[in-house]
Amino acid sequence: MYQPASFRDDCLESQIALVRANPLGMLISHGDQGLVADPLPFLIDADEQGHLQLRAHLSRANPHGSLLLNVQECLVVFQGREGYISPGWYETKRQTGKAVPTWNYSVVQLRGVPRVTEDAGWLRQQLDGLTALQEGRQPEPWHIDDAPANYIAAQIKGIVGIEITVTHREGKWKMSQNRSAEDVDGVIAALRAGDAAQQQLADEVERRRG
Repeated sequence: MYQPASFRDDCLESQIALVRANPLGMLISHGDQGLVADPLPFLIDADEQGHLQLRAHLSRANPHGSLLLNVQECLVVFQGREGYISPGWYETKRQTGKAVPTWNYSVVQLRGVPRVTEDAGWLRQQLDGLTALQEGRQPEPWHIDDAPANYIAAQIKGIVGIEITVTHREGKWKMSQNRSAEDVDGVIAALRAGDAAQQQLADEVERRRG
């Protein structure tokens, strides 16, 4: 990933936070048939030494699982807040006209060694964790035990688990850090006048300025 110094963020906590807030990652692998990519919801864990591990599952019918048995490395990309930035928001545009459109975004890329598992206990733990993460935000959370046990057991037989030991991580927050203070002020003001997603992006630009 192209990494200008002003956009790079190697902070482990920042990268984990982005993944947990945006758990749908793009799993990318390369096999005999070329590149393969699948969007999957992931869980992420870190040990005391800061080593990361990703966990996910996919359908047993998905050939990506078989591909992962024979690869040494895969890549998972997580996309955070992003949005279009108009040159009309820059003070520079008013002063000199020397401005062009761009896009602000945040992204974390994690590379690692995959392991495929069919262990029912591992898969149940994965499903419990993923369900708790998402259903905890609901007013009346659904629990796996709300469904019949034999139904859940059949569902588990239809999936395989993926455990990725992360060997390389990169974080990038392109949030107008390369612009003047006046230009950043204009970006924040314009985004705050937009929709909810733009307002959240404005908060991120504000946090990253300077």
